[in-house]
Amino acid sequence: MSFTLAHLSDAHLAGLRKREILRNFSSKRMIGAVSWFGNRKRRHQLAIANAVRDSILDAKVDHIALTGDLVNIATWNEFPAAATWVSSFGPPDRLSFVPGNHDTYVSVPWENGLKHLTPWMTPDRHEATAETTLFPYVRMRRTMALIGLNSGRPQNFFSAAGTVGEQQLRDLKHILAMLGQQGFYRVVMIHHPPLPGLAPLRKALTDAAALKQVLVEEGCELVLHGHNHRFMLNWLETRSGHTPVIGAPSASIQGDKFHEPAGWNNFHIQRKQGYWQTELTVQRWSQASAQIERGETITLSPP
Repeated sequence: MSFTLAHLSDAHLAGLRKREILRNFSSKRMIGAVSWFGNRKRRHQLAIANAVRDSILDAKVDHIALTGDLVNIATWNEFPAAATWVSSFGPPDRLSFVPGNHDTYVSVPWENGLKHLTPWMTPDRHEATAETTLFPYVRMRRTMALIGLNSGRPQNFFSAAGTVGEQQLRDLKHILAMLGQQGFYRVVMIHHPPLPGLAPLRKALTDAAALKQVLVEEGCELVLHGHNHRFMLNWLETRSGHTPVIGAPSASIQGDKFHEPAGWNNFHIQRKQGYWQTELTVQRWSQASAQIERGETITLSPP
């Protein structure tokens, strides 16, 4: 009984058009556009994001978790382009997505924004509408349960913070308890690092302490996040034992002395002698070979 799960994040897809910035004008978008065209456009490359995608497809994993920030400043044309890129992974039931702060950079009408991505962030057998697409969602894949949280909220000019909110926290508590009783391997997906102290204040999850408390009390087997553009491994003592909290690097960044190169996380999960065992193999972009290369393998047993 085994399951393979790919985790990628923060693709920041290229294709931002200057005319769309003026068409969807906002002051915050202008600030973000200056940053994008000033340096981030050179740093994030679509060819690398495509190499990450192709590497995941070649690995033939059972499911894919994408933890946010597909777009850059949430202009209307970015969302259909992002949906087209995500659809290249295969049918929507193969990939689960949760929004990041750039996907909710400013307030965007539902029809022009996240509606394009709802096939990848709604429960199975449910049709997504603005009224019924609520978080957290749950997707069942054999013995796996993927639980998607939305931490993306429009913020002020220089904030990249996130918030889960009381409603999601209450629902998450119930969901974790129910799925734990049923014996599922529970994977919690969120964009922002879910624990206090893992991101600077202006980029942090505002209710990280409350989310941590829910995870501690109800337990889960794995937490996945993005946002910090680097691989991260932290541990949380929960009701179900030592839970790994894993962050992924940006899926499109070339890498230099200041920025970690692109990559994705490949999890192999299996049940042996009544216990869940998780093994992680890190996949990294190599500038020298211009391809994704296999990195270290980590057995995620308790520290």
